[in-house]
Amino acid sequence: MTDLERYCTALLDGTIPACRRMKQVAEVLLENMISPGEFRFDPDIAAQHIEFIQRFCRVPSGRLGEPLRLELFQRARLQAIFGFVDDNDLRQYNEVLIVEGRKNGKTTETAAVELDLLVNDGEGAPQIYNLATKLEQAKLGYDAVKKMVHQSPMLSRHLRRRVADIYNPMNLGFIKAMASNTSSLDGLDVHGATIDELAAIKNRDLYDLIKQAMGARVQPLLFTITTNGFIRGGIFDAQYQYACDILDGKANNPRFLPFIYELDDRSEWDKPECWEKANPGLGTIKSRDYLAQMVQKAKDDPSFKPTVMVKDFNMPQTSASAWLRYEELNNEAIWIGDPELHFDYCIGGFDAADTTDLNAAKAICMRPDDPHIYVRSMYWLPQAVLDKQEAEGNRQERDNVPYSLWIQQGYMRTCPGNKCDKRIFLEWFKELRDTEDLYTLFIGYDPWHIDDTLLREFQAEFGVNSMIPVRQGAITLSQPMKDLRADLQAHLVVYANNPVDKWCLINTEEKVDINGNCQPVKTLDPRRRIDGTVALLCAYTVLRDKRDQYINLN
Repeated sequence: MTDLERYCTALLDGTIPACRRMKQVAEVLLENMISPGEFRFDPDIAAQHIEFIQRFCRVPSGRLGEPLRLELFQRARLQAIFGFVDDNDLRQYNEVLIVEGRKNGKTTETAAVELDLLVNDGEGAPQIYNLATKLEQAKLGYDAVKKMVHQSPMLSRHLRRRVADIYNPMNLGFIKAMASNTSSLDGLDVHGATIDELAAIKNRDLYDLIKQAMGARVQPLLFTITTNGFIRGGIFDAQYQYACDILDGKANNPRFLPFIYELDDRSEWDKPECWEKANPGLGTIKSRDYLAQMVQKAKDDPSFKPTVMVKDFNMPQTSASAWLRYEELNNEAIWIGDPELHFDYCIGGFDAADTTDLNAAKAICMRPDDPHIYVRSMYWLPQAVLDKQEAEGNRQERDNVPYSLWIQQGYMRTCPGNKCDKRIFLEWFKELRDTEDLYTLFIGYDPWHIDDTLLREFQAEFGVNSMIPVRQGAITLSQPMKDLRADLQAHLVVYANNPVDKWCLINTEEKVDINGNCQPVKTLDPRRRIDGTVALLCAYTVLRDKRDQYINLN
């Protein structure tokens, strides 16, 4: 029995504690071994790479100089990565996502794989890169490579350590560390790459560039290694969801192989028997006693708990100062398109921008004997913002968020010019009425942003009593904000898993005065928008006041 078979079997029969996602991975890999299609499993090919690593690579820290002895989960993983090949013995997998708790040997493992790709992969002039948002982070993996080379008589004899890279004169290849400066990444010809701490990257430029730079290679290999993080709505969340979709059968990519080690439930964090789910190297690479100390510290100091949940157990979190924790605001329920959830009336709300900011509108619906609040959303951004970006050749999304993608998906629209005409809100509510028979009874708005002319236009369409001013401040918003928070925590607010809604909720912090009154505020990063939260709060404030009148009509 191969290490891969032994490991996957142990995950499935409970011998090794495993989360649901890793059990799915195990099932897929075993099925592919039993019933090969385009790709077959060749343990001999995998063995060539594993033997190289264990024979020539040395431990880069701690037990300096000792041969690197891979643990079962690492050998099984490498067997899967290198062992599935086509009829030409070319690798099936060209991208690997590894999500593990910290201190489980990810950096050491990928450093050894990089050396294998440089020396032992049969590729001419292989370019291997360690990449991260900051050069210091990228150098962690690169420094591990240097130490391995320095301690190995064979590698140090044949590889040259130059100022900027490690060079292989036999095949003209090299290993190099680089930061996510996109201008310096153009023109790369990548055979292998490791993107470290994917969860710390706010946009997908680095990832996209490296993927494109692999197009000329016969069997390139990209590792993205990370713990979970505090940045939500970025490239990590997108890749994580993509991996889950593949495992759930919602997406098909036979070239992508995820390894997701995490707790199944947040309540497992203080249960030692569950810790290995997120820490496959626990007890060998990672000290069980050290993890126990971290858990105890989190119990004694609640402010430390989010860090432990994210970094040791891969549970998603927002920032410690956020209005809502990620598990509180995350609601993946979909209701739009459900024929049993048809509404005749809604309550609206919108947040209007003065300049080039995001604009947001909400329509919320309820029905008798159902505590859920069903949310429709739309967002707008001036077209000039995106045009300027394209003209300057800047691949980065404005504010480091995927506005272009959201526009393509229909969650957002553009407005002509360099700012949005506030009539976009009126037109959207009219659109709901005229095309979907969803009539807006009341609309909450910030009177600071709406002039009398537009107000009269709204009243002409929806009635003289339709427009309800919602002044922005703690006096008006405190109690509605507290109630909305409770409903979100109870997952009663169903926003159809709208990514823009989720992003705005993630970005929202609260300001509390000496009397305990609260109001929403942006994070310290001005690029993190909360317009969707403000629009929802405007609608929700009106719903609180008009609830009985509204419910009786549905």
